Amino acid sequence: MKLKELQSQFAKELTEIYPKTEIRTFLNWLVEAYLGWNTTQMLLNSQEELAKEKVQLFQEALSELKKQKPIQYILGETEFYALPFKVNASVLIPRPETEELVDWIIEDYTNTTEKIDITEIGTGSGCIATSLAKNNTNFRLTAYDISTEALAIAEQNAKLNQVTINFKQQDILQLQQLPDQVDVLVSNPPYVKMDERKLIRSNVFDYEPHLALFVENDSALIFYEKIIELALQQEKIPTVYVEINQALGDETRALFENAGFKDVSLKKDIFHKPRMIKAIF
Repeated sequence: MKLKELQSQFAKELTEIYPKTEIRTFLNWLVEAYLGWNTTQMLLNSQEELAKEKVQLFQEALSELKKQKPIQYILGETEFYALPFKVNASVLIPRPETEELVDWIIEDYTNTTEKIDITEIGTGSGCIATSLAKNNTNFRLTAYDISTEALAIAEQNAKLNQVTINFKQQDILQLQQLPDQVDVLVSNPPYVKMDERKLIRSNVFDYEPHLALFVENDSALIFYEKIIELALQQEKIPTVYVEINQALGDETRALFENAGFKDVSLKKDIFHKPRMIKAIF
């Protein structure tokens, strides 16, 4: 089978599920991963006969895409903050909005020459901790997660990107206090309420880990409450950066303000939705 024929097959079989631009992106990613060709090479080699084992890889990927399995899980990798990351069903696929949270921290400490101790709560794939460590050698990272499977992926990603992170397995809700003094606490915790599940696209709901996504309706801010508790137990209260549920922006900000944080900034993401908070005590 030729690449041109594969392109036609993908367009025909996926057109009722995905937009045309998304289908083209899928194929571009698969061609790069399976054949090592860029966009120009795809055009030049579109009539080239592909090896049977390569065609089989594309057919398997097509089958998974028809089930709406995320392309990142099919390939086992993605990109975040211009860095490569391994992903599987044990971790959430990193989102562009979360890059903005990372960017906020990096920008705030660009001119700092002293060492900054940062602890991440719920690291998942390690994308936040790894990106921070990669972009500022003054950052010293510790990252917690309840999932041993997620931590295994996070450790792979730290090694892949040649950074050192102290990973710890821990149910953060059971942690009484952080063992060491930290300057910054950062987290993208579970924040989707159970009654919001119907709003989640099937390619997310069916494949991404619910442990990292959902919280009970009557305790939607439970992780933020814990983060505040841990922060306030420190001798020097750390600056806190968190990603939040866009529908609970005012409530989350009030939580920090009521806890005594004097400077609480609620920031909108690239889609103009209230998505992250920075809190200074």
